[in-house]
Amino acid sequence: MAFEGLSDKLQNTFKKLRGKGALTEKDIKAAMREVKLALLEADVNFKVVKDFINKVTERAVGQDVMASLTPGQQVIKIVHEEMIRLMGGDEGKTGLNYSDKGFTVMMLVGLQGAGKTTMAAKLAGLMKKDGKRPMLVACDVYRPAAVKQLQVVGGQVGVPVFEMGTDISPVEIAARGVEEARKQDCNVVLVDTAGRLHIDEELMEELRQIKAAVQPTEILLVVDSMTGQDAVNVAESFDEMLDVTGVILTKLDGDTRGGAALSIRAVTGKPVKFSGIGEKLTDIEAFYPDRMASRILGMGDVLSLIEKASQAIDEEKAAEVSARMMSNDFGLDDLLESMQQVKKMGNMNDLLSMMPGVGGKLKDVEVDESALGRTEAIIRSMTPYERRHPDVLNASRKRRIVKGAGVSIQELNQLLKQYEQSKQMMKQFSGAMKGKRRGGLAGLFGGKNPFGL
Repeated sequence: MAFEGLSDKLQNTFKKLRGKGALTEKDIKAAMREVKLALLEADVNFKVVKDFINKVTERAVGQDVMASLTPGQQVIKIVHEEMIRLMGGDEGKTGLNYSDKGFTVMMLVGLQGAGKTTMAAKLAGLMKKDGKRPMLVACDVYRPAAVKQLQVVGGQVGVPVFEMGTDISPVEIAARGVEEARKQDCNVVLVDTAGRLHIDEELMEELRQIKAAVQPTEILLVVDSMTGQDAVNVAESFDEMLDVTGVILTKLDGDTRGGAALSIRAVTGKPVKFSGIGEKLTDIEAFYPDRMASRILGMGDVLSLIEKASQAIDEEKAAEVSARMMSNDFGLDDLLESMQQVKKMGNMNDLLSMMPGVGGKLKDVEVDESALGRTEAIIRSMTPYERRHPDVLNASRKRRIVKGAGVSIQELNQLLKQYEQSKQMMKQFSGAMKGKRRGGLAGLFGGKNPFGL
């Protein structure tokens, strides 16, 4: 999980502050030394760390904090606010800029291996969902199979791909791609350019020529988060040559130390606009500095969790299942439907990390996602009647089910036990809600109103 090491160190530091009734200037400076070390270990730019620590210390030793009833929490609040500022503040929420003429060209640039081609398809898929009509243009004529890769991922997100093979100048391909996009009534062009293993003048000259030929509204620098401080150096070089308009961080779900995400905005002045959070073509998130700061500090990220749910969950189906649960008339089919909708939201550990107060407690716990697959296999091995009426499952039916699902009888019995517990819980909750409607708060407390209202 991204930032895990940094997050753990910061949370441990702040835990010591929370335990103190009052803070001295010495306490704050000791805590800031630990924060400084944690940031440097996360490969955050040294100058950025120095500026960050100075600003936090200056605010934290102020009279308002020292005299506060909860000085530890005040310091954490200041760190949170300064971390948001470091990553761009409100400016980081601008998203993509589209031309007011109704036709937008965007260039994706970066080093080879940063994930430009996959990110181009991810962006195109996201734009398509937003009602845009994107086209991908294959201008990487050097990397083996780059054109084919773009065609494959473009096909997976249902977006047209313009290519002219590998024997034509990338500058001409880009210009012809823009013409073709206009003919096909596309309103956004994403130009996938070539990268190199290192920055050289030949690469930059080619990119400058493409920029001059297509006049892009956005030049998006795709950076591999796992390269740490090197990513910041790359960003500075590309920005100096091309004047990039924004940064996209890839592999933010990997074992990344987080230095790139925390340094790039401060060093280049360019906002981080998106982050790649997995290998699937749907694994892309808008980058919000406030949400990222909350995740790093273990405060969760409820807004992103809600957005994931709204994108993945079929509201109509969810309402139907909810209604059956409330009426105490849900079966194992409904349980399966709920599980499948949650799975669409992504990795369970990542989802749990977005819940305030949960991520830190479960950092050493790995959710066994294969167990969800086994549960699904068990339910699918039942007949429709058995799913609606699990109480009919006798010994012979159970033997047939576990044989078909390839699981043990214990796993089947455990599932049935959990199902019955859920059913009982919903029955009690449903009864309490009916009581609430009849008698206000008293309905939830066995006829007694605990507040005397």
